[in-house]
Amino acid sequence: MNQRRNYGQYCGLAGALDIVGERWTLLIIRELLTGPCRYNELLANLPGLGTNLLADRLKFLTEVGIIRQRPREGSKVRVYELTEQGEGLREAVLVLARWGLGVLTEPKGEYIVRPRWAVLAVEAMAAPTVEGPDEQYEFRIDDDVFHITVHEGKVSVAHGKATTEPALVVHTDAVTFVDIGAGRLDPLEATLTKRIVMEGEEDAIIRCSRLLGLVA
Repeated sequence: MNQRRNYGQYCGLAGALDIVGERWTLLIIRELLTGPCRYNELLANLPGLGTNLLADRLKFLTEVGIIRQRPREGSKVRVYELTEQGEGLREAVLVLARWGLGVLTEPKGEYIVRPRWAVLAVEAMAAPTVEGPDEQYEFRIDDDVFHITVHEGKVSVAHGKATTEPALVVHTDAVTFVDIGAGRLDPLEATLTKRIVMEGEEDAIIRCSRLLGLVA
């Protein structure tokens, strides 16, 4: 294993930062939390990260047991995915993402946003349990699709179209979605200006909005 700088402190937080505290590492983990990725997919979704540094980070994360490689199902193409230990970072990343939404300011012109990042944003915003009927809400953000499932009061988020007829379909773009999640754009204003379009019964819209903490 490569010799790397560490904090030299016998502390859980320091130990965690010894592994995930380097620049780009948590963003690589963010990408893999939304699903397995090929090397070139990671490179494309992390603009500004050079190929040599990405290779170095992936090698290290593999060595410490956070990620692994495997063939994509039905293909010889190999993808990176999180191990069980890597999945253990999900809650910590969601807490950081939730906190980070609260400190976002207006994006600069050179800032980049990807629709797939909305999956993690929704998971960060969503309550883990809710009261109400079993149903699904489908989000179509730019060219990406994911859905929320409410089943027996438990909430989960997954890539792809809803597996049943969704109670609500939301159409928007990635910037608008992040603006709403960050509290910089009121959902009502976004609806009136057609930056977001919602197809569904009013009750379903209210339930979904409450689940995401957008209304009381």
